[in-house]
Amino acid sequence: MNEQPLLAHLIELRTRLVRALLGIAVVFLGLFHWSSDIYHLLAKPLLDALPHGGSMIATEVTSTFFVPMKLTMLAAFLISLPHTLYQIWAFVAPGLYAHEKKLVLPLVASSLVLFLTGMAFAYFLVFPVVFHFMSAVTPAGVSMMTDIDKYLSFVLGMFMAFGTTFEVPVIVVVLTRMGVVTVAKLREARPYVIVGAFVVAAIVTPPDVLSQTMLAVPLWLLFEVGVLVASAMERKARRAAEAESAQ
Repeated sequence: MNEQPLLAHLIELRTRLVRALLGIAVVFLGLFHWSSDIYHLLAKPLLDALPHGGSMIATEVTSTFFVPMKLTMLAAFLISLPHTLYQIWAFVAPGLYAHEKKLVLPLVASSLVLFLTGMAFAYFLVFPVVFHFMSAVTPAGVSMMTDIDKYLSFVLGMFMAFGTTFEVPVIVVVLTRMGVVTVAKLREARPYVIVGAFVVAAIVTPPDVLSQTMLAVPLWLLFEVGVLVASAMERKARRAAEAESAQ
């Protein structure tokens, strides 16, 4: 590891933060012209589920401008996230040992991929099912017209829920690598994990069985994936230790 004085660390941190923010700003400026199209793309699952002639509404005077801008800023953050993560990595990597770098880099990359996969799962699979279900159960005489700001808040909440739950394999691997829990204990806890998955799904998703099931089942399956990966890493570490002791 390279030791640097505190002032040098602070200057380096400032430089990395400025570069990360500039990356987000550049992407935002590039997307600014298409902010309305970006929001329409986000709203498409709901718009497709609305009855013929249905539409969304804006209950605030400034919503038609600020809501698409807010979404565009979030889109810019996600698109520039690899650049931001690189800046973070460039700051912390000199202070890590070689074996720590080998562990951290794959974990960060897999966490990003899994989070984005969870968002895509929600957008392409969960939203169409949930919105069509909500549209189908709308009482007679009631028009399903959602406010654009509330819709954005709902969608972001769902993205966070699915993106976070898709991090389960990474969490399982980290816990086993830290020695907090063993693979054997995780397998013994499988029935509790399944029940817990449905409890979590009931808390973070709308109050319908479809969306709860579509979160709980992947959550359980991702736990199983994490157990398999942790088990493979455990066997590899055991073989390496045996080979080292035999020398």
